Amino acid sequence: PQVTVLFGQKIQYYDVGAGPTVVLLHGMGSSAKGDWGHCIMALAAHHRVLAPDQLGFGGSDKPFIDYGIQTWVDFLGEFLRERKPGDFALVGESLGGWIAAQYAIQSLGSAPPPGPSFALPKPSRLILADAAGHLGLAKKLSGGGGSVSSLAGSKALLGVVFHGAAWRTDDAVRANYAWSMGKGDTWTIHSFSSNPAIQAEAVDDKLGGITIPTLVIWGAQDGLVPLEDGRDFAARIAGARLVVIPDCGHAPCIENPEAFLAAAQPFLDAKP
Repeated sequence: PQVTVLFGQKIQYYDVGAGPTVVLLHGMGSSAKGDWGHCIMALAAHHRVLAPDQLGFGGSDKPFIDYGIQTWVDFLGEFLRERKPGDFALVGESLGGWIAAQYAIQSLGSAPPPGPSFALPKPSRLILADAAGHLGLAKKLSGGGGSVSSLAGSKALLGVVFHGAAWRTDDAVRANYAWSMGKGDTWTIHSFSSNPAIQAEAVDDKLGGITIPTLVIWGAQDGLVPLEDGRDFAARIAGARLVVIPDCGHAPCIENPEAFLAAAQPFLDAKP
């Protein structure tokens, strides 16, 4: 991975491959490698892939701030202004999907940014994978919690994230607990998930502002963000298509990357 500095904060990212650009946004408590490690090189065969560790996660800096969706939208805008991707597709998973949706709404809309130099580069395509962002989930999140601080908590989290039994064994629970203890993003998760202001950042009623080709990908057995939310994303975004991956939980890019790529690659390769 490479490193850049945005607004005084170190951001770690991958920039691999050549061709039309695809920007990958990971979910809460994860990282670019954690969510997209099974997909980056496959996509890089025909695309330039930009995959940052978002502020507060992975190898990026983790300042003690009140995290909100706008925080990550602002950092993504600066990251893309710096990296100059040209025409690009934006792909977000879970929390990354919420950020991607809000970024698309703002970049495609008429709301003035803080100033001309802060204009957000506009994506040409959008993929939302098991995306957060509905008000119901925002209300649930803002009740607090989210961090794994016990073996029981690790087991419970794996149970709602993954469908396949192999992802929820005792060894998997131990490995996940150790990973959670070491990744250093507890404050980020706590700050965001206990912030009542995120309810105002729900995207339900703003999705009509997304006017670019959009693909919604969802795990049929997502125990964290229900399939009904995926159906609603597809219904509210004009022309959006929903692909449901069977026997898969909240993170198809991890649990079944082959099926995720089978859905995503033809969409990314389609002619305008």
